[in-house]
Amino acid sequence: MSNDLFKIARVGLHYFEEPCISGESGSGTIFFSGCNLRCKFCQNYEISHLNKGIEVDGKTLKKCMLYLQDQGANNINLVTPALYVVPLKGVLEEVKDQLRIPVVWNSSGLDGLVPVLALEDVVDIFLPDFKYSDDNVAWEFSGVKDYSERAFNAIKLMRMRHPKDEFDENGMMKKGVIVRHLVLPGNIENSLGVLDKIAEIDKDMYVSVMSQYFPTKNVKNHPVLGRRVTEREYEKVIDHFFDIGLHNGFSQEPSSAIEDYVPDFDLDALSELINKL
Repeated sequence: MSNDLFKIARVGLHYFEEPCISGESGSGTIFFSGCNLRCKFCQNYEISHLNKGIEVDGKTLKKCMLYLQDQGANNINLVTPALYVVPLKGVLEEVKDQLRIPVVWNSSGLDGLVPVLALEDVVDIFLPDFKYSDDNVAWEFSGVKDYSERAFNAIKLMRMRHPKDEFDENGMMKKGVIVRHLVLPGNIENSLGVLDKIAEIDKDMYVSVMSQYFPTKNVKNHPVLGRRVTEREYEKVIDHFFDIGLHNGFSQEPSSAIEDYVPDFDLDALSELINKL
């Protein structure tokens, strides 16, 4: 087992993913600390920016995955794992034969082509974000250049490697790709451009169009990000989804834009769980 260390902030069942990911039993999430984006509005700021978490080795990480499976998780959902591609591949190669459930790669969309190719045999479901079609917005809000092209190329490759979406008899995804897009206030053209790019890859792609944005304390006074998305803004994005021929996907009610859905990163509880494994 790898001697590499992984910094994690939460291990537990999560019920607020897409229906085919969470189901009734929940998704077995492992939240990794750190992120390759620096989004000003991040709802998980304390782990993505402040790197809150506990360091564990590969052996412990493997135990976490098997624990989640024993808890009845529908999948192993690796959240913001991009900083650990190489060591994670090693852990997944060792644990894969013991897993009866799929592995989900839940990323920012800023995944390199080489990592995607490296992961295709150990990851069953790619669940990337596609945040920006406008690179000026990407730079302003997330401090990253060339996001649109990089995300487009990564997601296109994910689709090439997992060209068919497979579901079990209960409607749970077993293999495939779901692309997420968070609609931001005052940036509808950016959202429409993202949908256009997804349709360019594959109009059969499953797309999760999210309305759950709310202003965190870091942006509550921001001139654009300091408010929620309006119903009209979100409806315009959904209308465009259908207008361009996309037809598989998920939408959210406006009521999802609340802090209640943000996971609790309780390190004392996480430490207690790790000690019991």
